[in-house]
Amino acid sequence: MTNIERAPLDLAYRQAVDYLTGLRERPVGATAGLEELVELLGGPMPENSLPAHDTIALLGEAVERGGIPSASGPRYFGYVTGGTLPVAIAADWLVAAWDQTAGLYNLSPAVMVAEDVAGDWLVDLFGLPAGTSVGFPTGCTMAHLTALAAARNHLLGQRGWDVEKHGLREAPEIEVIAGAQHHMTIDLALRYLGFGSGVVRNVPVDDKGRMRPDELARVLADCKSPPIVCVQIGDVNSGAIDPVGEICDLAHRYGAWVHVDGAFGLWAAASPSLRPLVEGVERADSWACDAHKWLNVPYDCGIVFVTRPEAHRAAMLNERAGYLPAQRPGERDAIEWVPDFSRRARSLPVWAALRTLGKSGVAELVDRCCALTRRFAEQLGEIEGVELLNDVVLNQVMVRFGDDDAVTRDVIARVQASGECWFGGTVWYGRAAMRVSVVSWRTTEDDVDRSVKVIRAAVAERIG
Repeated sequence: MTNIERAPLDLAYRQAVDYLTGLRERPVGATAGLEELVELLGGPMPENSLPAHDTIALLGEAVERGGIPSASGPRYFGYVTGGTLPVAIAADWLVAAWDQTAGLYNLSPAVMVAEDVAGDWLVDLFGLPAGTSVGFPTGCTMAHLTALAAARNHLLGQRGWDVEKHGLREAPEIEVIAGAQHHMTIDLALRYLGFGSGVVRNVPVDDKGRMRPDELARVLADCKSPPIVCVQIGDVNSGAIDPVGEICDLAHRYGAWVHVDGAFGLWAAASPSLRPLVEGVERADSWACDAHKWLNVPYDCGIVFVTRPEAHRAAMLNERAGYLPAQRPGERDAIEWVPDFSRRARSLPVWAALRTLGKSGVAELVDRCCALTRRFAEQLGEIEGVELLNDVVLNQVMVRFGDDDAVTRDVIARVQASGECWFGGTVWYGRAAMRVSVVSWRTTEDDVDRSVKVIRAAVAERIG
């Protein structure tokens, strides 16, 4: 490699290390607006080639002024955005450098073996049934799509219908049931699969956002065909957990397929202290979660688990093109377990994080985030004019300011403008609220205390 070829790589490395090193004191928000960034990055496409080094330098400048340190920043508490472990970042750099097409074993044996091992480790870590199949799609939306496609294959196959061949036009009906507080990604997956989001029968939830088993029983009794029941572990606002074990037992009595939306909450199963909160989760039929949340690996990386590998595989790839090599015993082709053919080796940072942390390290990461969340709740609850809206179950806290929507939104805006920390807004049962989500390995007690100080000041400025 020549010096000219090395130059952009060396600069990118220096920029990355400088960025990560300065995160603790970096403003948690963009300092440049839309027009400034368009002027910096836009304009006509160059007629002639430009030095690669200059392009990387420009990117660095743009992100310095217009980036938000969400995935790595210790005081970013919005959107359940995880941090990035150094070992996972390093593995991801190698993923880009190696540029392996991680879909077929014969395109990258090492990647496929590492992915297979990571899948086995995760099944064991979460206490799922032996033999559960695993895939690594882009995120929870595609994990839901994959799992619900497997459910569709299984339920319609039981009724003699090959949905992969004949589609849905004349297929027997499938009903879909979910809690009234289910996440929008369930609806997206249903739309992509051709069911439509309007098919969902919403089960009433309690005041904490948890599906009510008594109401589910009523809905199940009214079903004309075996349904899919979508359970939620970790409400995106409150962190609430549906009574998953009870729901699994009830739904299975009606021949239902139970799918678990565990985008971040499934990681509670990896913690011995939190495992009782998800008792019975192993009795579901499929699960979806994100590694780029609580495992703290780079975007994008979701995970899907299915207890019926034959339905999982058939839903993704039931015929192999002639140019694809025949599999030999023990070889695993990722294209059979996820929707995408061309894919990067996103599972390698997962393998690296799991190997480095070990079971105890994963549990410690999850437990520490939950402890910091409780610290947030305790300190925020002491501020006059602040109302806590939920019990801290996992890593989510919601608060409201001055019992007023406009006041709440103004306090959020003031906090975001401070550059010290970042929280997002939400609406909970018709009331504006600020949401706190702790999922980064970098966050410390000092980060919580610094953030609460900013919130306290914003409340004092707005309410007095």
